[in-house]
Amino acid sequence: MRFGRTSAGSKAWSGKARRPAPNLAEDERVVRTGFWIKVKRQAAALPFAEDLLSAYYCAFDRETPLQVRAVLVGALAYFVLPFDGIPDMLPLLGFTDDAAVLATAMKLVIDNIRPEHRDAARRKLEDI
Repeated sequence: MRFGRTSAGSKAWSGKARRPAPNLAEDERVVRTGFWIKVKRQAAALPFAEDLLSAYYCAFDRETPLQVRAVLVGALAYFVLPFDGIPDMLPLLGFTDDAAVLATAMKLVIDNIRPEHRDAARRKLEDI
């Protein structure tokens, strides 16, 4: 639902909700700048850390189709951004929404997450 402006400047009901258009470039910037900071800080507490890193490597693989990249970058941005459905600082529950978003995204694009993405994720987890 959105309000539009009439010629007189008052708000008028247009009947449609207007969502901001997804911006892949901005989401990629957010993920690239905040992802590793948050992963290093939270990796031990994340039971889905390997899937998270696999999604990251797939999202930034140049061979990954644009639609798949958009889905994964959106899920990764949700993980990185500080505001979400359930605050990450809550014990046990904090990352459930992040895990659900990531699981949904991965279910949609699982055929594009290749063994080399998973291998890179495992190697990185050993270093963290």
